[in-house]
Amino acid sequence: MGEALRIAVDTGGTFTDCVAMVDGEMRVVKVRSTPGDPGRAVMEGVGLLGAGAGVELRHGTTVGTNAMLERTGARVAFVTTAGFEDTIAIGRQTRPKLYAWTQPAAVCLVPEELRFGVPERVSAEGEVLQRPSDAELEELVERVRASGAETVAVSLLFAFLNAENEARVVGALEALGLPLSVGHRMLPEFREYERGSTLVVNAYLAPLMQGYLLGLESEVAKKYAGGTVEVMQSSGGIVGAGLAAREPVRTVLSGPAGGVIGAWEMAKAAGFERVIGFDMGGTSTDVFLADAETGGVRRTNESVVAGVPVSVPMLDIHTAGAGGGSLARFDAGGLLWVGPESAGAEPGPICFGRGDLPTVTDANLLLGRLDEEQFMGGGVKLDAERARECFAARRGGLKSVEAFAAGILRVVETQMDRAIRVISVERGHDPRRFALVAFGGGGPLHACAVARALRVPTVMIPAMPGALSAVGILLADAVRDYSRTVMLPGARMGELEAEFAAMEEVGVREFAGKKFEVERTVDVRYVGQGYELNVVHGVDAAERFHLMHEQRYGFANRERGLEIVNVRVRLRVRSEKYEPVREKMRAGDGAEALRREKQVYFDGAWVRARVFDREKLRAGDEFEGPALVAEYTSATVVPPGARLVVDEFRNLVIGVGA
Repeated sequence: MGEALRIAVDTGGTFTDCVAMVDGEMRVVKVRSTPGDPGRAVMEGVGLLGAGAGVELRHGTTVGTNAMLERTGARVAFVTTAGFEDTIAIGRQTRPKLYAWTQPAAVCLVPEELRFGVPERVSAEGEVLQRPSDAELEELVERVRASGAETVAVSLLFAFLNAENEARVVGALEALGLPLSVGHRMLPEFREYERGSTLVVNAYLAPLMQGYLLGLESEVAKKYAGGTVEVMQSSGGIVGAGLAAREPVRTVLSGPAGGVIGAWEMAKAAGFERVIGFDMGGTSTDVFLADAETGGVRRTNESVVAGVPVSVPMLDIHTAGAGGGSLARFDAGGLLWVGPESAGAEPGPICFGRGDLPTVTDANLLLGRLDEEQFMGGGVKLDAERARECFAARRGGLKSVEAFAAGILRVVETQMDRAIRVISVERGHDPRRFALVAFGGGGPLHACAVARALRVPTVMIPAMPGALSAVGILLADAVRDYSRTVMLPGARMGELEAEFAAMEEVGVREFAGKKFEVERTVDVRYVGQGYELNVVHGVDAAERFHLMHEQRYGFANRERGLEIVNVRVRLRVRSEKYEPVREKMRAGDGAEALRREKQVYFDGAWVRARVFDREKLRAGDEFEGPALVAEYTSATVVPPGARLVVDEFRNLVIGVGA
């Protein structure tokens, strides 16, 4: 297969997806994930794709995400300005649920004994008012050493304006030999709580991610003679493993970000300019919205990961705890719940042979919605009888196994419906104006049902839907983001050249002579507001802000003064362009791809449905449901009343009907 192959790997909760482009075509393999040692599945997949010397491995990893969810990160010391040690625990005092009488305290990853204050002061204008003495810094170092901390986050109050004191503190702490996450280097922005929280998350993950990524990079370089490792960021861009190891907070949503990039690229090529992405994997469902008129996929700098605020650029992805491995159970009152607990890769769904608790995958199998004869190309045998026995023993008061399985699907599809409404209806977008792009191993199984509930007219299932996150990682550009708080009046929008140039100079050094594009944006708000919107910098930036404010909040006030809060720069090195193979459309009914017929359960009854082999479908093939389209990475359910057309890129485009 040649030398210097580029391979993308996405580690999921159940499977690890590996994709490579060979002679202009995508090749994909899926292997079982190995949660205890994720790198083992990565190396297995790379080997199956025939990697040679100099392989370029691109990786979307869940190691950091899982550490956040499971609270298995490092012991973090938080160092800040004296008197502000507890800001990391106090948080913003906001109420996520306004009418809930009792709510848990904000998540804090740093216990009280690991919060340290430095006697220093910098004014809100950046003037140094008090410098810590050498003796005070020595005392700080000894206190941190005695605390047993494994990593340190340093975030002084106004260091984003003047880093002199923070640099001295960092210089003293370097004597400890611990990983350091430093505010003025990583996040020179205001809002001390969000900045501190982001640095704490980075520090919390740093030892684990450094061990994993640098170990994987070393193994790849050794086995494949100079091979390299790059990592997908949550923002949708690729960075080197070394940088990702130093700033792991930028990778906590790297797998889902790959899916967003892959789905949007495929959708645009197929002519869809407004899409809602729907990625259902083994443990969760991720949704996003993209509109070409407003710049494509939205990014945000205000995210919450596992209950902790993170203020680095991320693609705007909303996650629901509903995946193929989500566990179903009845509560004490007899109500059926699905997720967020998952069977994961170990033990997995019942039908995989080891699990014993009902999952969404088992429900789909028992309702005839999986092709048990060719699941994963025949590489995984599904045990329907075992699943039926376990479901029969756990169906509660429901009259049949089918009723239990159908109930599981209704619950999980309602959760997906709710997640999509968060990123569409609740933000002023009408889902009926969008197409639903479904991917992940489970997305195509549920897409038509979800689309009907939302009254979305069209569903698109791209090629290789079960491995689309890996495809997106393969196609992603190399990206580096920089930001800085400036707090200037809107009238000075044209005076930001020096700020932008300083950040771009850093990027020039990091990209080491590579040709890159520059995207300049600014965070703007009305004077007196507490939150801002990000718009492209330029002569029309103010008008862009007014229009975005009106779309988001329903009004704009062009008479009110504006304030420039932050300036941002994104440097992008374009990846090799992928041109999907275009086939000539011709009339067909899919007869050549028809494999067999089988019974599938829809709306309380078993009906006879045709099973098609997706690999044998051709551009122009068209047929109505009920049908099942089986393929290596997934399966697509076409319900009665829906009509499927194969487009020129061999995407499945389904008009869902009523």
